[in-house]
Amino acid sequence: MDRDLTRGPVMGSMLRFAVPMILGNLLQQCYNVADTLIVSWYLGPDALAAVGSAFTLMTFLTSILLGLCMGSGAVFSIRFGQRDEAGLAESARASFLLIAVLTLVLTLGAFLCLDGIRLFLRVADTDIWMLMREYLAVIFWGIAATFLYNYFACYLRALGNSVVPLLFLALSAVLNIALDLWFVVGLGRGVAGAAQATVIAQYVSGVGLGVYALGRCPQLRPRRGQWGVRWSSVKEIAGFSLLTCVQQSVMNLGILMVQGLVNSFGDTVMAAFAAAVKIDAFAYLPVQDFGNAFSTFIAQNYGARNRARIRAGLRGAVLVSVGFSLAISALVWIFARPLMALFVSGSQEAILQAGVGYLRVEGAFYCGIGCLFLLYGLYRAVGRPGMSVVLTVISLGTRVALAYLLSAIPAFGVYGIWWSVPIGWLLADVTGFVCYRVMRQAILPWPDSPAGEKTVDFPPRDGYDSLHQVS
Repeated sequence: MDRDLTRGPVMGSMLRFAVPMILGNLLQQCYNVADTLIVSWYLGPDALAAVGSAFTLMTFLTSILLGLCMGSGAVFSIRFGQRDEAGLAESARASFLLIAVLTLVLTLGAFLCLDGIRLFLRVADTDIWMLMREYLAVIFWGIAATFLYNYFACYLRALGNSVVPLLFLALSAVLNIALDLWFVVGLGRGVAGAAQATVIAQYVSGVGLGVYALGRCPQLRPRRGQWGVRWSSVKEIAGFSLLTCVQQSVMNLGILMVQGLVNSFGDTVMAAFAAAVKIDAFAYLPVQDFGNAFSTFIAQNYGARNRARIRAGLRGAVLVSVGFSLAISALVWIFARPLMALFVSGSQEAILQAGVGYLRVEGAFYCGIGCLFLLYGLYRAVGRPGMSVVLTVISLGTRVALAYLLSAIPAFGVYGIWWSVPIGWLLADVTGFVCYRVMRQAILPWPDSPAGEKTVDFPPRDGYDSLHQVS
């Protein structure tokens, strides 16, 4: 199931690799939607608001680990494209060591800061906060499982295998829904039961995928005398991983800050936002995963120094992403109210209206976030993750600043928060594409070769060169 993305039809290779990733995360979002539906139907609007706010916080914490793993995955893909087995094995060891230590620190920090979270998110000291605290006190135990799944999934995807992570994610999603129904409906454990179901399913997928990867990939099983990791390897992995982590966490920190602003508008807007964000994430998830698949494609071909294939992949990926985003935007605009009605009963008209307003503003501009995901993947794949951070700061900085500024104007109110999102996307997209045009020769300094062919076949080496030397 490993796929060499340096050979074969450009868009065909990319799409066949992307589809399992898209399906896997759609399954994950189906679980998130099912979880929200179960909480909303059986536990009520207060529980929905509590779990929705907790979900935003967990997305932020998960993004830190996901960013670390994605940064490492870019290095793995480049080494795979170079055919550098020794470098790939050492990078894998260095990455696991670094991210495992940071996972431990993150978990301890989450528990220590549990009571301070209420002030940061501007949640009133009411029943909603008590439910949210109960949920978080359980869900934080799953942070280590999130690390295991994302580390091994990113490693396998770097080698072109996007099918096995899909299978384990599907197992986790199905198990999660079954346990949700059992714990919440059958056993009456409330929001804590929903969190327990999630944590158990996360460990099943994380540990299971790890066992598979260790059995399937000999590079992950160091032989005697190969347990050591050079400091230069750790530094190189850290350079990619930490910058990608900053990009992912800044993106979600901005969303978290907006969550605090949304909470200040009261329980109605808070509940509407909790439901609408789930719909929103489900809608643009395919272009997000396509951007990650595109990044692996670019990284493998960057390692193989195939300029023509990279450029062909970029052109095709933009067309696919924009076309899909426009179609989804049209569907979300038309069906905004029926989608919200999945989460909110018809008697709660104020919540329905607030959610529909959000979806019809942000949902009309999914092509902006689709292109932004491609730019993140491109700069990460060619060894310039710092540019992804810059684009994220532009996008989220604009979003947060405008959200606070416009929402304070009575004429805009909460709609000022909604409109700040696509404006941030647009500014980041323009910056990213302009910078690529300016830096293209420096990023891709090799002569063109026919698309589908490699220009260099790297032999195995003792150790490995710096990625900066390669570029």
